[in-house]
Amino acid sequence: MDEGLGGLQGGRRDFLRQVGIMTSAAAVAGGLGAAEASPTANEGALPTIRLGEHRVTRLIAGYNPVGGFSHATPNLSQHMRNYFTVERTVDFLRHCEAQGINAFQFDLSEKTEKALEILREGGTHLRFICLHSERSRYASLEEVMAHQPIAVAHHGGVTDSLFRDGKAQQVHDYVKRTHDLGALACVSSHNPAHIARMADEGWENDFFMACFYHLSRTREEMERELGFATVGEPFLESDPEKMTAVIRQIDKPFLAFKILAAGRRCANEKAVASAFKRAFEQIKKTDAVIVGMYPAFQDEVSQNVALAKQYGSV
Repeated sequence: MDEGLGGLQGGRRDFLRQVGIMTSAAAVAGGLGAAEASPTANEGALPTIRLGEHRVTRLIAGYNPVGGFSHATPNLSQHMRNYFTVERTVDFLRHCEAQGINAFQFDLSEKTEKALEILREGGTHLRFICLHSERSRYASLEEVMAHQPIAVAHHGGVTDSLFRDGKAQQVHDYVKRTHDLGALACVSSHNPAHIARMADEGWENDFFMACFYHLSRTREEMERELGFATVGEPFLESDPEKMTAVIRQIDKPFLAFKILAAGRRCANEKAVASAFKRAFEQIKKTDAVIVGMYPAFQDEVSQNVALAKQYGSV
């Protein structure tokens, strides 16, 4: 999740007015369809990258707010879960599509299953990228494939755990199984060393998902590497430099996530714009970003689309 309560500040609303694409936050929060909320917001196209035979926008809608994973506080996570009903999830994704976003990274759950079914019944051009692993209690890889994702990404936290335990081959086998089932294969990780190793070993995955922050450090790893342990997940200011250095060295496409540090870089409109600018400058032109968006307080979709057009088209 890359958006947070920083969106309540008036400065971000002023920013949206300046770029001329603000929609009614109340309309979005109330569940109005995208066409009603923003009839003229799709002026100019978002830049795209290629994933296999597919072209996806350089801004991809993320799942964490929909699933209630704030990476902040339990109360905010609960607020997200309560807000994102099936109906609001559908409205959110339709609004994303109306704004020009053409891809959604999701975890398979009862909520997303129902939302995807409704979207497809009503007609959608969204591409779906599923984050999954064999540790999922909800669905097998074969069951994921029934929902026709263009790609399946091996879950980053599980990737890092398996690498730590000397079981990287399980991740590699998952990549091969994904290809056998007919989808593009991706591996997600929070650890740049793991991504570098996969590239050096010539894994067959089609692309990577890479977290800007090495959140999967264990307490022991933090104490060994940093000399201290943080309260909660370690959002270290120096981490994005390390990850993006690896991203630039590898030819395969990357989907970078947590570019807003789960809302920690959302204090005002300048902070959000700076984070987008920095992210697009530090990744390759063949890469995209995944951003979680939470429209309970304002229309973050429109703001982020504007920033992706401004900084991702260069």
